[in-house]
Amino acid sequence: MAEAPATAYQPAVPARPACVYTSCYCEENVWKLCEYIRSQNQYPLEEFYAVFISNDRRMVPLWKQKARGGNQPVIWDYHVILLHVSSGNQNFIYDLDTVLPFPCSFDTYVEEAFKSDDILEPGFRRKVRAVRADLYLKTFASDRSHMRDASGNWLKPPPLYPCIETADFKMNLDDFISMNPAVGCGSVFPLPEFVHGFGNQS
Repeated sequence: MAEAPATAYQPAVPARPACVYTSCYCEENVWKLCEYIRSQNQYPLEEFYAVFISNDRRMVPLWKQKARGGNQPVIWDYHVILLHVSSGNQNFIYDLDTVLPFPCSFDTYVEEAFKSDDILEPGFRRKVRAVRADLYLKTFASDRSHMRDASGNWLKPPPLYPCIETADFKMNLDDFISMNPAVGCGSVFPLPEFVHGFGNQS
């Protein structure tokens, strides 16, 4: 008897143009993806992680970003993507700011967007904080003050919906960006450890 073909991966969110998106507010874009996934019951929310990418200098290069064409990286202070730890044979990344597919297989995203820390000066090497989506929805808060200049003007236009807050916090974004394991929620990894843990091991 022939082996049944593997079921094709079904994206957890709508196509990119239909997603809630505000440029330069990646932490909120991912929060909105998590909110959508929770509302659909297509996949267990516990399979998803908000992944903050930064380092102690807050200078992290990422390739294949819409903010810069060609083969040159963008140097972000931080970036946030969504990881789906799938029950299939590979995991997937959702990044609304990449030119790569949406979703993108984990290994392709690593190869094209992360590349390798080995090619970087030590000060640019990346760390990640992975926060389970259900916890992210419960704990993340931002009053968007980090996107105002000294005069209170917006550096980039904010989302049109109200600020995300919890009963306890109006602003705790820095705790998520921090790569100090003693601070905030979730688990902190050097990028190579994160890649090894979630990449295709087959």
